[in-house]
Amino acid sequence: MNRQLSRCTPGGNRRANRGRWKAAITSLVAVVLLALARWHLCHASHLVPGSHIPFNKWTTFKWESIQTSKALEWHSCYDDTLDCARLDVPMDWLSPSGSSRVVLAIARLRANISHKDPDYRGAVIFNPGGPGGSGIWALKDHGALLQTIVGANHDIVTFDPRGIGASVPRIDCWGGDEVRRALWSLQETPVVDAHKGALYEAFVQATAASGLCEQEMQGEDSLLAHVSTAAHARDMLEILDQMDQKGLKYWGFSYGTILGGTFAAMYPGRVERLVSDGNVDYREWHLGTHINFLRDTDKVMDAFYHFCHEAGKERCDMYAETPLKIKENVDRLIEEIKTNPILVPTYKEDGDAPEMPFVVTYSRLKRAISSVLYRPIHTFEPFARVLSALEAGNGWPFWDFFGRDGILPSSLCPADAITSHKLSEILAEDTDDAFPAIMCADGEQLTASIEELGRYAAELQELSTAAGAVNVLFRIACAGRTIRPKFRFAGPFEGNTSFPILYISNIADNVTPLVSARNNSAGFPGSVVLIQNSYGHTTLAAPSTCTASYIRAYFQNGTVPPAGTECEPDYAPFGVTVPGAMEHAELSQTMWELYKLPPLSKPLAGFR
Repeated sequence: MNRQLSRCTPGGNRRANRGRWKAAITSLVAVVLLALARWHLCHASHLVPGSHIPFNKWTTFKWESIQTSKALEWHSCYDDTLDCARLDVPMDWLSPSGSSRVVLAIARLRANISHKDPDYRGAVIFNPGGPGGSGIWALKDHGALLQTIVGANHDIVTFDPRGIGASVPRIDCWGGDEVRRALWSLQETPVVDAHKGALYEAFVQATAASGLCEQEMQGEDSLLAHVSTAAHARDMLEILDQMDQKGLKYWGFSYGTILGGTFAAMYPGRVERLVSDGNVDYREWHLGTHINFLRDTDKVMDAFYHFCHEAGKERCDMYAETPLKIKENVDRLIEEIKTNPILVPTYKEDGDAPEMPFVVTYSRLKRAISSVLYRPIHTFEPFARVLSALEAGNGWPFWDFFGRDGILPSSLCPADAITSHKLSEILAEDTDDAFPAIMCADGEQLTASIEELGRYAAELQELSTAAGAVNVLFRIACAGRTIRPKFRFAGPFEGNTSFPILYISNIADNVTPLVSARNNSAGFPGSVVLIQNSYGHTTLAAPSTCTASYIRAYFQNGTVPPAGTECEPDYAPFGVTVPGAMEHAELSQTMWELYKLPPLSKPLAGFR
């Protein structure tokens, strides 16, 4: 962490009379990156099952008020803050004349200048991740922040991919019966190394869930046969054509890098700008092997020990004389919890207690560790307090940080069932059932025996002691899936794109390692990998004025960073100083207070 931010500024030396303008833009970008990182803390990407954070926002806008059309027709929506459209497209792109249709929900945040203005740069389409993440929710929540980075002379456009959110029909394995869904979710199995036989339990439960979903959504033209990423990419091409925009400008996070990479491989001549942030390995995703994604996970965990030691006992409650000693203490605590879970009772003098007893188990602690690795800057310090309290036999801080809102579903008696074809009045961050449906459609069919999956589990745990046991469920989620996609793209993931792709990766990302960005880049000549020297999932885990400036220059001017470019973050975990970045961090914090952005909601509120 000793590189200087001044080495990371795009464009080299500038004339003095442009310096002040550039400093102002850089400061504004720093503010936006801090805001995005705070958003991403509260609503982490769903790449790993069990790590997502359910979050609903009620909306006064009803999508059903918009007439569906085979031509893109924009309508004012959400109190005139956005434009919305419902685009009718074929369910089966290989037989587009078929009668079965899909209606895509699309939204646009308008540029601050007229489309006739010479400085108007077109639309940037973005995908927030998942699979299953709602682009509509993300645009309403933080689209303006993304627009500030890429430049307000761009429209920001997104859509709920088929099967998700406000697009219908939705992937719904429960027929709108939220009571059954909630009760099923309470049967969560422990992590696979919690006790002998846990892997078998997880396998059988995943098989049951897959069978139930396919039974609920069966039919001659089941949506499950038409939700592969190839279909999403073709939908995105249709949106691009309907907007009369020749080249795709795109920013994808996490799973959004799979969507972007699939588009680039299928339609390389249509790529005008493509930022791939937090890269899932194209080939591994489509082979369904899911091993490489944990390559850097323990490096992020090691960062906890390192920065805790650097911060000292004043900032880190788990401080010890060496990072190795901190690791030994954490490992000892984990093993202790395995045989001596800690009870959080329903009574506390201040009245702030769970409505029913809460037990800090080994599985909950392991899932907690896996979760905090997504956002080290925001989670490491409070998590150290949680661990220190657990050492003393106190589970209250754990419940307060992880379990407060996640013991029971908010309602077992919903007022109205929402079927797959009905438009909900709730603007939700994600569609839970979409994750395994899309992932399993993209990958090879899972035919592995339980013995083979046992060897897979052992390999993951050897690769990552911190989170390997938790993430075995990633591949097992496809057990029992038999419906195969009619339209599936399995490579090759390569091509001469009409403009170079910009891949961005943290130096250590807990679920999308740096090597994945390099693997993906290898198939696209001229592409560049920009490394941000921070930890966690996607570059939003640690705001970097340097990275944001490169992204802005890429979209605005087509400036591609030189090969080997590295950027420093503006912040580090536990408040450890980042050389060369504190001037920008201080300014962005000041601007944060000036703009009076909303405070953080409770971290990881949906954890069970």
